[in-house]
Amino acid sequence: MLIYTFGMLIGQDIWQRVFTARSDATAKWGGTVAGTYCLVYALAGAAIGTAAKVMYPKLANPDDAFATIVKDELPVGVRGLVLAAALAAVMSTSSGALIACATVANNDIWARLRGIVRPSGEVHDEVKGNRAFILLMGLAVIATSIALNDVVEALTVAYNLLVGGLLVPILGGLLWKRGTAQGALAAVAVGGVAVIGLMAGYGILANEPIYYGLLASLATYVVVSLATPPTDAAVLAAWRERLAGRGAPETESVSETVPAAQ
Repeated sequence: MLIYTFGMLIGQDIWQRVFTARSDATAKWGGTVAGTYCLVYALAGAAIGTAAKVMYPKLANPDDAFATIVKDELPVGVRGLVLAAALAAVMSTSSGALIACATVANNDIWARLRGIVRPSGEVHDEVKGNRAFILLMGLAVIATSIALNDVVEALTVAYNLLVGGLLVPILGGLLWKRGTAQGALAAVAVGGVAVIGLMAGYGILANEPIYYGLLASLATYVVVSLATPPTDAAVLAAWRERLAGRGAPETESVSETVPAAQ
């Protein structure tokens, strides 16, 4: 409940869909309906797993529970539809997550490094760059899945890093005016390192990494933000305009710095 709920709340692949909504009302209703559906979907998955535990107590690999139920308990026609739907859901989620990661890596990380290693006047092909990062991250994901070879462990590692590193900076950037870019970056680094170290010490499936990781991230965000100069008032004003959906076209140079303040 803790890591998956918070993970859905701040997931970039979720927000990229919210930002494409044609109105505030559509975004709110879409988010509410999707969130409710996720809860129902989670309960359905838990019910299938519970049934498999009772019906197949000697099942060697718990990750095979869903496939075993479908293969042995459903009629032929329904069996094919259910497996096709499951694969479609996996492919849709994976593609959205890969696109989200590639976009962030290309626009927020490589774009800055590119200015250092390449001449500033060189034209960059945005589409080609995104495709390259999708390929690289896809290969990294495949390697990670082979190394972990456990669905629950893989999800726990991913969501521990996501929540432990990003929850506090994202919510802080939205809700606390005194937060700064330095505080956010420090919170991401400290929270991520804390989670990794605690998983190594307590184990991947332990609760302590996410608890202490969040506390470390929160403390770092508050302390560093208070120790650094507050965000410029003009930047905050432009950021509030963007949050309200109005934008700030007359202060284009200021608005370009707003994501850094977030």
